[in-house]
Amino acid sequence: MSDASSLSTSEEQHALTDPLSQPSPVPEKPFSVRDIFFGKDGMRAGWSLLFFLAFMFGILRGVAAISRLLQLAPPAPGAEITPRFLFLGECIPLLATILVTWIMSQIERRPNSMYGLGGRRAIPNFFAGLAWGVTFLSLLVFTLSRTGLLVIDSRLLFGAEALRWGAVWLAGFIVVGLFEEYLTRGYLLFTLTRGLAGTFTWLFKTPYGKPMGFWTAAVLLSVLFGLGHGSNPGESPIGLLSAGLVSLVFCLSLWRTGSLWWAIGFHAAWDWAQSFLYGVADSGIMVQHHLLATHPVGGPLMSGGSTGPEGSVFVLLILVLVSLVIIFTLPKTNYGISSELPVSGT
Repeated sequence: MSDASSLSTSEEQHALTDPLSQPSPVPEKPFSVRDIFFGKDGMRAGWSLLFFLAFMFGILRGVAAISRLLQLAPPAPGAEITPRFLFLGECIPLLATILVTWIMSQIERRPNSMYGLGGRRAIPNFFAGLAWGVTFLSLLVFTLSRTGLLVIDSRLLFGAEALRWGAVWLAGFIVVGLFEEYLTRGYLLFTLTRGLAGTFTWLFKTPYGKPMGFWTAAVLLSVLFGLGHGSNPGESPIGLLSAGLVSLVFCLSLWRTGSLWWAIGFHAAWDWAQSFLYGVADSGIMVQHHLLATHPVGGPLMSGGSTGPEGSVFVLLILVLVSLVIIFTLPKTNYGISSELPVSGT
C-alpha cells in the first residue's frame, strides 16, 4: 500500500516538473485586418457610429432635395408653422432614422428592438408619458400664470374645430417625439454606450463599465441635443440648458424601463400642451390653430420671454419633479447594465 502511494506521488511530481507532460498553451489568434473592424461582440462601436452617421448624412441630403421640390421652406422668423410643414418636416427624417437603424441592426445582427422601441410595457409607458407630459407642462404654465409672468388673453378655438386641431397637432407632435427620441437616444445612445463601456472596463478594470458608459454617452448626446436647439428662433441660454437637461431626464426613463416609449409620450405631450393647448412658444416656435392666446410678462429669465415656458428658470424645478416621478413610478429594468448590452471597445 505504501509502495503504491509512493509510486503515485513520484509520478505526480514527474508530471509537474516534466515540460513535455504539461498541456500546450493555446496559441493566440494572429492579428488580421478583420480585427480592425470587428471585436468579440461584432462590429466595433466606433465603426458602427461612423457608418450610421454616414448613412444618415447621405439620406438626409436626399431628404433636403425632396424638401426643396415640395417647397418645404422653413417659415419666416416669427411666423407660425403649419401642420403640413411639421408632418413632412418630421416624418421624412423619422423614416430615414428607422431605415438606417434597421440597416445597422442587420449588419450587426442584433434585434432592432434593442435600440429603444421594444419592451413589454410599450403602450402603458407611452400613455403614462403622455399624461405626465401634459401634467407637468400645465404645472409650469400654472406657476407662471399665478406669479403674473404669463397672461392668458383669450380662447381662439371652440367645439369641433378645437377637437380637430387638437387631434391634428397631437398626431404631429407624436411624430416629433418619435423622431427626436429615436434619433438621439436610440441607436446612437446604445452604440456609444457599448463603445464607452468597453473602453472604461479596459482602462479601469471596473465592473461598472456599463453604467459609466451609459451615463457618459447620455451626457455627451444631451449636450449635443441642447446645442441643437440653438438654431430655433427666440431660443435663450435657459432654453438651451433646459433642452439639454430634459434630454438627460429622458435618458433616465430609458435607464429605468429599457425603452423610449415613456420619453416619446412625455415629449409629444409636453410639446403639444405648449404649442396647441396653451398657445405658448416652444423653443421660440409658435404653431397655427392653437387653443389659447397668451403672452409673457416681465424679464425672460423668469417668464421665459420669446422662448416660451422652457426659457423660465421655473422649468429647472419642474425637471427635478419629473425625475422623481420617473424614479418612483417606473419599474427598474437596468437598461444600462443589462446582459443585453454587449461591451465592445471603440
